[in-house]
Amino acid sequence: MLKTRLTELVGIKYPIIQAGMGPFPVTSLCIAAANAGCLGLCSTFGTTSRKSNPVVFEDFCKQAHAELDDDDVTIFKKMFTRIYNETNEGTVFGANVMVSAEVRENAANVMKAIKEVRQDPAVAERFKVLVTTAGDPVPWAGFVKEQGMIWMHVFPGVRTAARCKKAGVQVLIASGHEGGFHTAWQPVHSMTLLPDIVEKFSDESTLVCGTGGYCDAKTLAAALAMGADGVQMGTRFLATEESDFCDLWKKLVLDCGDGGTLIARGFVGPARWLRTPAAQQHAYNTAKDAPGSYVGVPDDFSKIPMDLLVAERIGVAATYKGEVENAMAGAGECAQRITDLPRCTDMVRKIAAETEDILRSLKDKYVCDN
Repeated sequence: MLKTRLTELVGIKYPIIQAGMGPFPVTSLCIAAANAGCLGLCSTFGTTSRKSNPVVFEDFCKQAHAELDDDDVTIFKKMFTRIYNETNEGTVFGANVMVSAEVRENAANVMKAIKEVRQDPAVAERFKVLVTTAGDPVPWAGFVKEQGMIWMHVFPGVRTAARCKKAGVQVLIASGHEGGFHTAWQPVHSMTLLPDIVEKFSDESTLVCGTGGYCDAKTLAAALAMGADGVQMGTRFLATEESDFCDLWKKLVLDCGDGGTLIARGFVGPARWLRTPAAQQHAYNTAKDAPGSYVGVPDDFSKIPMDLLVAERIGVAATYKGEVENAMAGAGECAQRITDLPRCTDMVRKIAAETEDILRSLKDKYVCDN
């Protein structure tokens, strides 16, 4: 059995977190990942697409078992309730919430829904993890303390890790630049970032996990060897049988070849895309109109053409509609290593078993002289 501090703290079978890949619906995926013994996370950013990207919003509501005219809090409550009802006794799930200043209202609605559904002690016992991301964790410390939830935060660098420590975040999820979709302005990759965060912040009260590039036993074993307590996987879970992502998105992951991703401007900063014709053209436009995406200099809506920002919305909508020639789909660099669409349970069991084999084999393969 592969036990770590993460499995002990959260009460899960495997030290694997399924990424809550907002704004896209991952409700069914969250259920499948939790039932497989991982920490399943749902996305809570899809309601922001109500007007800007109706295709995504409609799918988000469908997976949440909500109505299109429901208010945001009601949608979230229905989603959390569906997950609780369809996950097995003893499983654990959580919510992934963006907390940047630009989406503070959405985050507040999510927190309200969390508070209301967790008034049921049975729900609170299993819906016990909050994962914040894309913003400052400190303002949310009071809410987490009040709720008594396990708190995790996803971040790309040392400065935010220090803010997490100040806020009392229990699990730091260090996000390397290999990750899919929205990435950091400063491109620090997992092989540098994860051991740095472990060395600086891991202690008796603070766990560290890695995300960005982790997709199988080899990468999980590497993270554990670097001192991590577990990993978060996004693209690997995206390409599963139960994943809510549309068929074209999954196909683009399976078809991804060597070097099959690129960085181009997304709506909230640089983003990693699968290399489609539309994404490649978008990258050329980014180089011309938003070069800061490639040199680590943040820009904002006032400094770049609006067409560059709405390209994400247009490309994602095209993917959901099956329009190959206009499709844009986010995914991590590890997409080039993914070749199948397994069931979550089979995938997770395989990763765990092979990780144990790798860790055992290291003792026999490498001998250190005294």
